Amino acid sequence: MHNERIETFNVVTVFLEHNGKILILRRSQKTKTMKSKWAGISGYIENEDPLESALNEIREETGLTSDKIKLRQIGRALKAVESDKPGIVWIIHPFLFESCTNLINTNWEHDSYEWVFAKEIQEYETVPKLKEALDNVLNIVEQE
Repeated sequence: MHNERIETFNVVTVFLEHNGKILILRRSQKTKTMKSKWAGISGYIENEDPLESALNEIREETGLTSDKIKLRQIGRALKAVESDKPGIVWIIHPFLFESCTNLINTNWEHDSYEWVFAKEIQEYETVPKLKEALDNVLNIVEQE
């Protein structure tokens, strides 16, 4: 019997909304994880508060400063496990901010971005639990 070590990482996933559309970004080949998958603005929570981490990631990944965004919702934390790396557990802290602009400047972490309607997110190959994180902050109750 072997003991599989579980590693847990806390991350923020931030969604920006502008004129009813949500920003999604495609992770570049330069990232360590989930290359070419679509995601929100995301990053590890180091030693700071998740909200501080969210604001830092927005600034780093879009160039937007706090005067261009407004916090709309802090979601419940979600747990995600990578299918190809079952020993890795992600605790996702989702946030929704309203942006006064759709003009952003991506950094090296992303090679493209799109503004989409929330329901369109399922059409993209995304990082794990992206749709659930978005539904969480939009307070969407799925009807089955």
